[in-house]
Amino acid sequence: MRLAAPLIAASLALPPLATPAQTLDPAMQEAVDARIRSYLLENPEVLLEVFEVLEMRRRAAEAEADADLVAEHADALFDDGFSFAIGAAQADVTIAMFSDYRCGYCKAAHGALTTLMAEDPGVRLVVQEFPVLGPASVVAARAAIAAGRMDPSLYAPFFDALMTFRGQIDEAAVFATADDLGIDEAALRAAMEAPEIEAGLRATFDLARKLDVNGTPTFVIGDSVVRGFVQLDALRGLVAAAREDRG
Repeated sequence: MRLAAPLIAASLALPPLATPAQTLDPAMQEAVDARIRSYLLENPEVLLEVFEVLEMRRRAAEAEADADLVAEHADALFDDGFSFAIGAAQADVTIAMFSDYRCGYCKAAHGALTTLMAEDPGVRLVVQEFPVLGPASVVAARAAIAAGRMDPSLYAPFFDALMTFRGQIDEAAVFATADDLGIDEAALRAAMEAPEIEAGLRATFDLARKLDVNGTPTFVIGDSVVRGFVQLDALRGLVAAAREDRG
């Protein structure tokens, strides 16, 4: 229901509200206010409809703003020359995920993503390493990136091992994971000190600020930005929508 002034006034058996060029005398204004108040008290569901419309408009405005941001920063999101991708290079839908290895919701989302990518080879994941949960998160992110720089084939298994690790991710867990994958700890530690890794992480944090990404996980799928955990069915829907938008 639209709460246009003439419609409300008509429903209250009153003349339309005054235009900017007109004024109501105090008695008439008081009568109008009283009738409107009475109508809303008797029909409070009208206010719920108003709030629903406002919320729909707010979400639409946010989605439009996000789409503009994604278009502006598409290269940095999906092909920055620093972040690693998992999945087929010829995939028709790429998901960018801002994640932290110590984030429980990221770990839960990893399960959904793994299932999605297993059933849909047309989906590719770009991991935006976003270590926001303390020094141990930074160590984990640096180690994963360094392993990938040492051998690109190591990144995906390292990422998966850390995301599926049971227990607290700390420095010992990170290097134990590396050892399980046959990565020499001394070589990995040296690779983690590369200035390009520090620069790349700073660039990711800067990108997150521009996209209003304040936590993990955050997904960019098509022109949509989803801040927070996403269930598998929702991921499927977002991928389908991205394909539809591309025609």
